[in-house]
Amino acid sequence: MLDYVFSAAVTMLVVIDPVGLAPLFLAVTHDLSPQERRQVAWRSSVLALAILVFFGVVGAPLLGALGITLPAFRIAGGLLLFTISFEMVFGRRTERTFDTNASAARDQALRMLAVFPLAIPLMAGPGAITAMLLLAGEAHGDPARLAALFGITLLVIASCLLVYLAAGRVDRLLGVTGNAILSRLLGVVLTALAVQFVIDGIRAAFLS
Repeated sequence: MLDYVFSAAVTMLVVIDPVGLAPLFLAVTHDLSPQERRQVAWRSSVLALAILVFFGVVGAPLLGALGITLPAFRIAGGLLLFTISFEMVFGRRTERTFDTNASAARDQALRMLAVFPLAIPLMAGPGAITAMLLLAGEAHGDPARLAALFGITLLVIASCLLVYLAAGRVDRLLGVTGNAILSRLLGVVLTALAVQFVIDGIRAAFLS
């Protein structure tokens, strides 16, 4: 049991990487107010946790029934992530500006941002989903191990939320110029990550 808990904790922490997500969160929410950024942080964290728990419970049977493979998940996640990274590098991201009376449109846009790219594929991405499927399989239906797995996932996602909420201080320190530079640099990193997702997916598809 201790070996399983330790393995699950290390795997989920490394795969999700809360600290590494902080600059990416700043980059994709740079044009939001502090209150909107907190709102997006909470929503994305709750969504990511729900997605990971869902795949831990019924992920493998569902994917098998639909005929979807994990390599396909990796490739799809990489392609989606590439679109965001391309816009970040070339500064072509659409600014989220709203009329003061268009509160419904504002809330809808914030919800969409929490879903993509924050919850999917940055937090609950192909790697995290794959890890959940594998770790849930290693539990062999043991309620204690599954409870430990979901508890560990909750703690890791909670650490992501804490990092997101603290990211605003970094944003104020960087200023406009610093944020512009950071967005371009992280766009390049995100592009490489997206390409790696696709490469891993293609490699796994041919080896399977």
